[in-house]
Amino acid sequence: MPGVILENLSGRKLFVLVSVLMVLLVACFLIGGLVAPPPSNAEHFIAIKCFDYDNTSWFYTRGEGRCNEYNLHYHIDIENDQIADKVVFVFQIPTPKDNIILDYSRWQQNLIGVLSFEIMYDGVFEMPNDVLLTMDVKLGYRNRGDKDYDWKLYASSTVERHLDCSIGTKKKEYNYNCSIVPLFELGSLHHDYYLLNIRFPVDQKTQINTNLGDLEDLGLVAINQNGGFTVVWLILKTTFFPLIILTMMWFWNRVHQLKRSPVLLEYMILSLGGTLTLLNAPFEWLTLYFDLPFMPLFIDIRQGIFYASLLSFWLVFAGEHLMINDPQPHHLSIYVKHLSAVAIGCISLLIFDLFEKGSQVTNPFYSIWVTSLGTNLALTFIICAGISASIYFIFLCYMIWKVFCNINVKRSSLPSMSSVRRLHYEGIIYRFKFLMLATLTCAAMTVIGFILDQVSDGRWKWDEHIEIEYTSAFLTGVYGMWNIYILALIILYSPSHKQWPSDVDLISSAGDEIELSRISANEPNEISLLTSLAKKVSGD
Repeated sequence: MPGVILENLSGRKLFVLVSVLMVLLVACFLIGGLVAPPPSNAEHFIAIKCFDYDNTSWFYTRGEGRCNEYNLHYHIDIENDQIADKVVFVFQIPTPKDNIILDYSRWQQNLIGVLSFEIMYDGVFEMPNDVLLTMDVKLGYRNRGDKDYDWKLYASSTVERHLDCSIGTKKKEYNYNCSIVPLFELGSLHHDYYLLNIRFPVDQKTQINTNLGDLEDLGLVAINQNGGFTVVWLILKTTFFPLIILTMMWFWNRVHQLKRSPVLLEYMILSLGGTLTLLNAPFEWLTLYFDLPFMPLFIDIRQGIFYASLLSFWLVFAGEHLMINDPQPHHLSIYVKHLSAVAIGCISLLIFDLFEKGSQVTNPFYSIWVTSLGTNLALTFIICAGISASIYFIFLCYMIWKVFCNINVKRSSLPSMSSVRRLHYEGIIYRFKFLMLATLTCAAMTVIGFILDQVSDGRWKWDEHIEIEYTSAFLTGVYGMWNIYILALIILYSPSHKQWPSDVDLISSAGDEIELSRISANEPNEISLLTSLAKKVSGD
C-alpha cells in the first residue's frame, strides 16, 4: 500500500530534508537579527508656534514664505480666547539632520502620529485629571521639486481627544504628567514631506478647551516602518511565494495520481498552502508606485485568513490522528464545534480592524482609542484575544497529548510483530512524534507572535511607558517558520510512490502481510500507515 512520504522516505533522505529546512529556518532568524534593522522607527518633534495674523491657509517653518515663530508665552484660558484661536502649532516633517534635508521614502510604508503635551502648573488654575481636548487639525503634503509653499491638503478634521494629566505634591516644581494622545495613522507613506497644523480653539460658551492649562510645548512622536526592514521583508515574501506555489502543484499532482478521492487532511493541507500563498504574495511592491492607503487593512485581512486556516488545520490534524480507528471517511462537518470558536475569534478580529483601520482609509484622524469607552473596548479585545489564543494553545496541547497516548497504546502491540515490521512501525511513530512536537513549537511561536503583535500595535495608543522589544529576528523568524513548517507538511504528507510491504518483509512475515494486504484492499481512502497499525491492532 502506498503511504505518505513521511513514512516511506529513507532515513538518510529524511535527514537531508530536515537539515535543509532547519538551515532555512535559522537563516530567517539570522537575516532578521543581523541584516534587517528594527521593524519601526520613532522620532520626536517639537512644534513651532506660529501666529495667524491674516487667516493664512498653511503655516510651515522652512523655505520661502515660512512663518516666524511666535515667542510670547501662550496660555489657553478665558482672558486669551482670541489669541488661542490664532496660535498654530506647526510640525513640518521630517526635519533636516546635519544640514541635510531629509524626506520620507515609500519603503517606510506607513506613518503614525502621537501627540505629547508639556503643560506647566501656574498656581492659579488646576487642571482636572481628565480633559476633553478639541483640535482643528490639517495634514498636508508636498513632494520633491514642488515649491516651498505648494502644500496640498491630505486631510483635515476637528477632532476630540481625552487627555489624562496628574500633578505631584510639589506642584510648583513640576509640570503636569500627561498621557500621550493618538492623532493620525497613514496607511501609505506615498509623499516626501508632510505638514501638520494644529489649533486649540477656546470657547467659553460651549466650554471648548476651557479646562486646558498653560500649554508650554506640544510634541509629536512619528512612528514609521524602517525602509531597510521593508526591503528584507519583501525579499523573504518574494522568495517564499513561488516556492510554496510549486510545492503545492507537485503535491496536488501526486494526490491525483492515486486511485481514490482526496481525503480531508489533503484538502486541509491544500487550503493551508493556498492561504499561505495569499499571505506570501508581495503586494507591498505596489506601494512603491501607487498610493494605497488601504494596504494595512488588506494585510490584516489576509493575515487573519491565514490564522484561521492554520488554527483550523491544527485542530483537524490532531483530530484525524485521534480517530484513526474509525474506518469511515471523515468530513469537515464533524469539526464544526471546534472550528466555530476559531471562526468567532477571526470574525471579531475582522470587525475590529474594519472599524479601526477601515475608517482610517478615508479619515486618518479616526481612532477607536479616542474615547474612554473605545479605549476600554479595545483593551478588552486585546486582552480577550490574548486569553483566547492561550486557551487555544492549551487545548491543542491536550489534543496532541491524547494523540500520543493513543499511539502509545497501539505501540504496545509491536513486540508481537516481526522484527522488520516492528522497526518499520517504530520509525513511523518516531517521525510522527517529531512532527507533532514541531507542530506544538510552531503553535507556541504563533500564539506568542499574535499576542506581541496586538500589544505592539496598541502600545503607543494607551501608555507611552510600555516597552516592548519586538525585534526583526522574531518577525522574520516566525514568518520563515510558517513557510518552512507548511512546506514540510506539504512534502511529508504527499503520497509516496513506494509500495509497502517490501519483498524482504513479505518473506520474513508472510502471514502478517497477507492480513495487512487484505485490510488495505478494503480501505481505498487510506493515506497513513499509522492507521493501518491501528486497524491491525483492533483486528488482533
